[in-house]
Amino acid sequence: MSDFIVGLTGGIGSGKTTIANIFAEHSITIVDADIVARDVVAIGSPALAQISKHFGAEFIQADGQLDRALLRKQIFSNDADKLWLNNLLHPLIREQLITQMKAAQSTYCLLVAPLLIENNLTTLVNRVLVIDVSETTQVSRTTTRDNNSVEQVQAIIASQTSRQVKQEHADDLLNNESNSLEALKSAVVKLHQHYLILATKAIKSSTV
Repeated sequence: MSDFIVGLTGGIGSGKTTIANIFAEHSITIVDADIVARDVVAIGSPALAQISKHFGAEFIQADGQLDRALLRKQIFSNDADKLWLNNLLHPLIREQLITQMKAAQSTYCLLVAPLLIENNLTTLVNRVLVIDVSETTQVSRTTTRDNNSVEQVQAIIASQTSRQVKQEHADDLLNNESNSLEALKSAVVKLHQHYLILATKAIKSSTV
């Protein structure tokens, strides 16, 4: 297992995936909470069967996959259902994240999690990297990318930890307002070098 874990988070439309991919170009193992969240409700999984039983067969598409859009609509309008779903999925997701991080072979590992702070995944990491953009930028990027309405995006933003709280949790803050890929790559390289130093120190401390 990598002895040093960096938790990467940020609001919707902040550019988390783009930045994680740049870290991956430097041979850093990426553990993505969104991918794990999809895997735990894959076709044939026990969690998917429990969701079908609780919410109804209409939440399963004809091809056997979870109807994510319908489920998202349901839990956004019903706090009790949201709580039930979180209680089911969060322990499963956390277990898989830990398993994947233990298998990581790079000097440090990057845990990418949009809800790193909300789901208390900060307890799994040594350092928190927050990708920071304004709400205006979040709305603009997400409506363009996902063809969502402004109202839908604003509802998602409102459901997540505020920008201020994210900033307060950050050990490192990467401003991604610029659309310059080169500037972004340069910023990531600096962080990468910094994390290599911290990770090397952590490895030395653990072997003393």
